[in-house]
This record gives sequence, C-alpha cells and structure tokens, in this order.
Amino acid sequence: MLRQYELVERVKAYDPDADEAMLNRAYVYTVQKHGSQKRASGDPYFSHPVEVAGLMTDLKLDQDAVMTALLHDTVEDTLATIEDIESNFGPDVARLVDGVTKLSKIEQMPEDERAAENLRKFLLAMSEDIRVLLVKLGDRLHNMRTLDFIKSPEKRQRIARETIDIYAPLAERIGMYEYMREMQALAFRHLEPEAHATITARLDKIREQDSGEVEAIALSIKQALAEAGIQVEVTGREKQPYSIWRKMAERHVSFDQITDIFAFRVLTESVADCYRALGILHTTWQFIPGRFKDYISTPKNNGYRSLHTSLIYEQSMRVEVQLRTREMHRTNHFGLAAHWAYKQDGEADGQVGWLRDLIEIVDASHDPEELLEHARLAVYQDRIFAFSPKGALFQLPKGATPVDFAFAVHTDLGAQTVGAKINGRHVPLRTALNNGDVVEIIKGAEAEPQMSWLGFVVTGKARASIRRAVRLKERAEIAELGAKLFDEIAERVPAEIGRKAVRAALKRLEMTEIEELHYAIGAARITDKEVMEALVPGCTANVEADAAWVSRDRAISIRGLTPGVAYELADCCHPVPGDRIVGLRHQNERIEVHRIDCLVLANGVDSDWLDLQWGKQSNGAVGRLRLTLYDRPGTLADMAGIFARNHVNVRSLVQTQLDHPFTHYNIDLDVQDLAHLTRMLSALRASDAVADAERV
Repeated sequence: MLRQYELVERVKAYDPDADEAMLNRAYVYTVQKHGSQKRASGDPYFSHPVEVAGLMTDLKLDQDAVMTALLHDTVEDTLATIEDIESNFGPDVARLVDGVTKLSKIEQMPEDERAAENLRKFLLAMSEDIRVLLVKLGDRLHNMRTLDFIKSPEKRQRIARETIDIYAPLAERIGMYEYMREMQALAFRHLEPEAHATITARLDKIREQDSGEVEAIALSIKQALAEAGIQVEVTGREKQPYSIWRKMAERHVSFDQITDIFAFRVLTESVADCYRALGILHTTWQFIPGRFKDYISTPKNNGYRSLHTSLIYEQSMRVEVQLRTREMHRTNHFGLAAHWAYKQDGEADGQVGWLRDLIEIVDASHDPEELLEHARLAVYQDRIFAFSPKGALFQLPKGATPVDFAFAVHTDLGAQTVGAKINGRHVPLRTALNNGDVVEIIKGAEAEPQMSWLGFVVTGKARASIRRAVRLKERAEIAELGAKLFDEIAERVPAEIGRKAVRAALKRLEMTEIEELHYAIGAARITDKEVMEALVPGCTANVEADAAWVSRDRAISIRGLTPGVAYELADCCHPVPGDRIVGLRHQNERIEVHRIDCLVLANGVDSDWLDLQWGKQSNGAVGRLRLTLYDRPGTLADMAGIFARNHVNVRSLVQTQLDHPFTHYNIDLDVQDLAHLTRMLSALRASDAVADAERV
C-alpha cells in the first residue's frame, strides 16, 4: 500500500502546483473514516481507496481525481456525507465523489435491474465528468485484483461477469487498453476456469519450446528496418488467454488452428516512419491479404491510432505486427487519460464525443432492459468506417446499414430516410455497409421511421430512435382514436358536456390532461361506463345490463390511422377498405379489425366490440386470394400479367398444394379497396390459366 508521502510525491512529480496539504488531508480523512474496517483479504479497508488513488497517479490525473479516488467509498461505507466532503474538500470533489458513489450503490441492486441501471448511471455521470468513469474503472480494476479473497463463488462469478460485460468494454471504448486487458484476463479466470487453465498450460508449453523464438523474430524485424535506415523499438508478446479463447469461439477453431499467437509492436519516431516501416515489412515477408488495418489515417472513436498487419515468418509462422509512434503508444496505452485535458467549461475533451449518442439512447430508451440492449450495441461492437458524400468519416458497428449511418449523422436524417446510395448505386436500406463505403441518404419531408427497420438496424442509437418514434406515433394515433370514442360516449350521457364537465371528469379519474383520457379510452384502459360516470355521476345507475350502455349509435372512422400502429388488420379475414368492419378492443393492445362476416366473430369473442368504418380515404390493405391454376407452363406468367395490368403488387406467393393437373396458391396482394380486389378476382376468373379464384 502506498504511504501518504509516496502518494503526494507521485502527484507532485507530474503536477508541481498540486495542493500538498489538501492531498494529505484527503489521505488522513479516508484512513480515519474507514478506521478498523477490513476487506475480504483481511487488509485494512482504507488500503483499497489508497491503491485506487495510486492508479490515478499512474494515469497522471489531476488532484481532484486523486482525492476522489481516496474518498470514493467514504459516503457509502462510513458515516461521512456528501455535505461533509464538500465542506472539507470543495464542491468539485464532492460532485465527483457523489457520481462514483451513485455508481457503486447500483451494484447492491437485484441482478436483473443492476446491469441496466448501472449503464444508465454510467452514461449520465460520464456526460457530466469523464473522471467519474476513470475513478470507477480504477476501483473495479483493484477489486478484480483481489477477487480471489471473496468466499462466495456466486458473488465472484457475478462481479467477473459484470466486469467483462460492462467495465472492460467501457475501458476499451475510451482507449484504456491496459485496463481492458487486465480486467478481461482476471474475469476470464473466474468465468471459464477450465478454459483458462487449458490455454495457459498450452502457452506455457509453447514458451518452454520456443527457445527464444519471440526474441529472434523481434530482432529480425528490428534489423530489417535498421538496414533501411529506420530506428525502432520492437517488443514481442503472446496474446492474452482471453483473446485466444474468444478467437477460438468466434472462428469455431481449436487452439492448434490459431496461427497468430505472437504479436509484435514496432515503435517509431514519426508517422512517416510508420508507413516506411510497413513497406519494408511487406517486401521482406509475405503479407496476409485482408489483415491490414490503418488506424492512423482513420483512428478509432476512442483515439486509438496504429497500423496493424499480419505476416508469414519463415514460410509457416503467422505473426501480427502493430506499428505506431511513441506518442501514439502513450495515448493507446491509457487512452483518454494519457492526454488528460480538462476544459474550463466542464466538458470532456473530443475523445468522448461518442457519449452524445449514448446520452440520446438514455433519453430514447423506454425501460432499463431496452436501455441495456441499446447501450451494449453502442459500446461493445467492432467498428467499420464509412463516408458521407462530402468526405465526413463515421465509425459504425460491423453489419451496419444505411439506416444506421443516417441516424449516426443526425437523428432527424435517420427519421426522414426513404432510400440510400452506396458508392453511387441505389441499394435496399437493409444492405450491410463495408469499410470505406460512401453512403448517400435520400430523405423525404413526410417520411418517418418504420417498425420494420428494427429487423436489420444494428446500432443502439438507431434502435432507440426508431422505437421512440414508433411509440410516439402509436400513442398519438391511439389517442386520436380515443378522442373519437370520447365524443361518441359524451353523446350518450343525459347532459350537455362542456369544458367544466370535462375538467371535473379528469379530476375524478385522477388525470391531468384530456389527451391522457383519450389515450386511456383508445387503449381500453378505461371502460365506457367509467367515462360516463366521470362525466355525469350516477347516469348509469339504472342501467340493468352492459349492452344498454355499450351500444353505440354510429360507426367510428379509422381514416388517417396507420395499420399496425393504432389498429391491426386481422390475418384471419384480411379486411380491405370497402368491407363492413368491426373492431375488437383488448386492454393495452391494438384494436383488431375484422370483417363483419369473419368466422372468428361468429364463434364468439370476449372483448369490447367497436362499430368501425374506413372513412372516405384509405391507405389500402392486403387482400388474400386462394387460386387454383392449371399445372402447365406459362400459367404463372399469365397470372402475373393480370396483376400488372390491374396495378397490383404481390406481397407474397405460397404454393399450398400440387394436385395434378392443378396447382394451388395463397397470394397476398396490395389493393386499394374492395372494388379493386373484386376487379382482380373477375379478371383472374376470366383467364384460361385459372381454374378457380376466391377470396380467403
């Protein structure tokens, strides 16, 4: 454990202006407050915050961050309060300690809630001050180093799983690769002990048999570059057991099939030397196609810069080589913390611009589980690079689509997307992007996000934005339908309903806005009888049966509402505009629209029935036909010609039976209304290719 004077000397070594008295006071304060408390290892508890403070000095963080590390457990585990911290150490340190304390408290929550809430608190705290995350990562790293002392296997597993799922990826996301690797290595040992032991044993065996091979390869690389006049530092290492295990799992290969176990790092004096050295290596040894990545010209979002390549050394051994300048190496080693520059206005530097997207996800997510899904997508996936037509660079997860790209540019652009071009060619919106693609988004002023996009988008920001837009549209349309139902209900009460009566009704129903009541009616969260009683108390007292007050005098129009949002067209009868329709209303579900002659209705349904009408204008619907065609060449072409002449789009075509000389199909068609569908049936029945045609 660091002694008091050692910690102060560390800070003064890189920050001569640090307040020595304040650092001493924070050290003494944490020792006094934690007193005789012990860790699971038996060490004094205050040894933990002192060691975390030491980690902050390794990162060369400012005085407030070091003091926060010293004090980060005092509010949670002692009688100290945030007010005490503020009075003794100032508002900035108190704010940082409060942020770390809130994160720590989340870890005491039930497991199903903790992960999501942890991420939510992380994102909000990081948006205010990235030092909160840096201290928390140091706290978690030291806890992982002492995880063996926790007696409960379940608790060790939980902490290790949380570390590898949340903390290690966040460390990677801000470029703190050393923290990430150590966290992964420590967590892997507890989560997969057998795999860890097996891979470690194999690596030990390779190390025993290599006879200095790693050093020999490093020397060969250094000599080849020295002959070209490039002075470099070369180091070699084995890949981490966790990295090897993950590669085995992803590629579905055995340990023996992993060929690039050794990795070498080449440090140069300049960027130009990096590219010169790369050329020398590629001409000296065979380069493996597809394994070169240039993170110097296109850095990762976390600021990581390096050249990566893979070579075949002496005809058989594959080795990975990373080339970077010494300055890049310093930055890559500890990421954002390596070039800590805290601005006067309190905003974290440009390295963490990706936090803005995560904060949007916090705002858009509907519940903790949805937040967890979206934020994990945003934080944990491998990246590709794509360009706008003007040359702006965007980093996206592998598998990202033009819709993901549009939302990455701006939420409004994503919402207005109607089409896309990749490298000048029109493509479907679900097309996966590749590295270096130039993406042009085609937008429409009246466009809006589609629920179907959730089937292919991969970024958390896109998924959160789409779901939020769909929820808002759904709520608006359900409220619109509820407003129509409210007007119809109001006509059935024995009094004139004005604004005063509506305000009184809202108060009785414990609601604040009329829109809230409209939504409750549309979503069947409140019955007609309850609304009538709220409007005119006692008006249903003499009603003997529900039917007397449920009966409605006129049909409710669904004109302007969107199928799949406020209502669903039933699959059993496929109603189209022009059909006589009724709606079945279930609590917290979309209204289910059926044809009046649907067999489902004839069999009896226990739900609230609505008399519906299409309205004068409609958006069309899907009609289903059952066709029997003669089983001979050309009949499908004849049928397709009929569809084309009648301006009908085929949604789906399924062969249901082959009964020579006939073939039976179910066909879903986009039609305008009942008259359009009827004309289609008449044209099909008149064709020599069609033996029978009927509506399902």
